Amino acid sequence: MNSTSRLLTLSRTLSRVRLGSERSALPVQKCHKRALHRQGFVRAQAATANVHTEEYTSSTSPPSPDSSNPALSFPCLDAVESRSASLSQRSLSGPEPSYTTGKHLTFHSHAPLLLDWGGVLPEFEVAYETWGQLNETRSNAVLLHTGLSASSHACSTETNPKPGWWEKFIGPGRPLDTNKYFVVCTNVIGGCYGSTGPSSVDPANGERYATRFPILTMEDMVRAQFRLLDSLGIGRLYASVGSSMGGMQSLAAGVLEPERVEKVISISGCARSHPFSIAMRHTQRQVLMTDPNWSRGFYYSSIPPHSGMKLARQIATITYRSGPEWEQRFGRRRADPSRPPALCPDFLIETYLDHAGEKWCLEYDANSLLYVSKAMDLFDLGAAHQRRMATLREENKGKLEKPREAGGSGQTVDDLCNLMLPSKPYEETDAATQDMSVPVSNPATAPTGATDPDLVQGLRPLAQKQIPTLVLGVASDGLFPAWQQREIANTLVAAGSRVVEHEELGMERSLFGHDTFLLDLDGVGGPVKEFLG
Repeated sequence: MNSTSRLLTLSRTLSRVRLGSERSALPVQKCHKRALHRQGFVRAQAATANVHTEEYTSSTSPPSPDSSNPALSFPCLDAVESRSASLSQRSLSGPEPSYTTGKHLTFHSHAPLLLDWGGVLPEFEVAYETWGQLNETRSNAVLLHTGLSASSHACSTETNPKPGWWEKFIGPGRPLDTNKYFVVCTNVIGGCYGSTGPSSVDPANGERYATRFPILTMEDMVRAQFRLLDSLGIGRLYASVGSSMGGMQSLAAGVLEPERVEKVISISGCARSHPFSIAMRHTQRQVLMTDPNWSRGFYYSSIPPHSGMKLARQIATITYRSGPEWEQRFGRRRADPSRPPALCPDFLIETYLDHAGEKWCLEYDANSLLYVSKAMDLFDLGAAHQRRMATLREENKGKLEKPREAGGSGQTVDDLCNLMLPSKPYEETDAATQDMSVPVSNPATAPTGATDPDLVQGLRPLAQKQIPTLVLGVASDGLFPAWQQREIANTLVAAGSRVVEHEELGMERSLFGHDTFLLDLDGVGGPVKEFLG
């Protein structure tokens, strides 16, 4: 059978699958059959194995029922697929790119890790690198938390001489002075640079986790990091330091383990994710997941979703820098004014975004982007959210004793099938009809010093222990605006802390936007060095 015949046969089969699913829409919603999800899983498997036969149906069950975590469901993609009758045949060319940044150390935990939302990793690995020497009292350790897509390679080493993402900030006499401190940086779990993530092999069945990987939180990542610290014999950190997503983790470390953290530095971070950043990350995930090559996450034996990744990175890049910087850097200049305008990259800013996306799209695992960015969205150090997570962890702690029998993630078929799109689309509401008795926290417009009582209570562990905290923001940052760092500082003061330092780099100091923490050695590194002493 030639390729055209195969494609026609597969298209007719998928049409029957779609028709059958439409006729049984109610049973699907009630989860009597997970047909739509199985379509996605089997589609990926069929493409990988070059299976184009009449046996390709929605009734085929996903293999490996003994996996430690069930595959997630994707109702948003089900809706898209039901509206589309076309099928893109995926290329089976390869190989899968190697997600690595060079030589690093690896900590392997044989003990299972219970995750906040009920998932369980039966065992896991954390990739890490270190700089400096641990002193005799083991009291000079600094844990450096990364941004979303960064590896553990923050600075060059003898075994990995490639410059790191914070190269100028780490070393003798630098902000993280290796003559004083023992610096540890990890790749977060969920990542793809050596730590356990969706691209890792599930020990239960020998297959890649893909989207059978459980949902993560910032706190889960921090707990895995403290497992590493335990293995290194580090009982207490001199400082927890992080920027962007790392700024979230640095605060979370102080809240989760106030007895084990002496100082906290949070740069361009927040105490909880706010709607704008959630919306931008949601858009990136939607662009990625609608790439046909993504295949519900089961693309590891085929070509990865590089097109979706490229577009997602372009969206992200727009949020990382500032408009004023781009005015100076690019203006309205075109790449080649002698040529007619084109719908492809034409202006210099377009070629810059295109290059940024192309460079990155095969360097980072698509599923890691989905899981880690979702963990950022879920971040909330408010007391109510912390209580909810504590209750959920208490209910699920029995899974640590028999994680395989408990289904690993704790997300049963019924749980997963509750992940449905709302039955009624969102509708705008006239402001006059809204219930004004319910207060809405808006720190961006609230008077200086105004705080949310829920967040005050949530950050109280830092205040109770009087943990010195440096909060640094950048006025040109659009992704984590400076008011979010002010919110952290004001909340800590309201919680009773007397050891909070807040610094804000104005527009006259930096136009680099969110990426300032990577680029401004004086503006960012100076306060860090002074605060650490």
